[in-house]
Amino acid sequence: MPPTVTLDLPDLSATHALAARLAALLRAGDAVLLEGPLGAGKSELARAVLRAAAGDPALEVPSPTFTLVQSYDLPAGAAHHFDLYRLDGPGGLAELGWDEAREGIVLVEWPDRLGDLAPPDALRIALAPLAAEDARRARLSGWDARLGALVA
Repeated sequence: MPPTVTLDLPDLSATHALAARLAALLRAGDAVLLEGPLGAGKSELARAVLRAAAGDPALEVPSPTFTLVQSYDLPAGAAHHFDLYRLDGPGGLAELGWDEAREGIVLVEWPDRLGDLAPPDALRIALAPLAAEDARRARLSGWDARLGALVA
């Protein structure tokens, strides 16, 4: 079983700091699966990762809730932000360009919709809101060789 690390993120700056560490470690072929209920901070974390990876804190990162996927050209290569909330399974992924996207970096909200297409070597980040505003708990698993650098 892969190691799991739990981090309490007391505010947005802590979430953004985690995103910056994650962005620095991303490389082509990586998948980051963002789990958690509505309002847990999946989109906030994905947005912060993409901005940090682009080196542009003002980068416009719209939610892919309606488009299902947004793509970005980053210094580390192509990145694709998927929001699969409106899918009921992996059937529609081919027409969204899933196979091609996997050659780059993918950030996936609602990864349970991936079914058997969920990459086994993905970093999984499960987010849960805490009582304080903008506070959340992050449970990270996967990325055995890089997990320590992510939480350091």
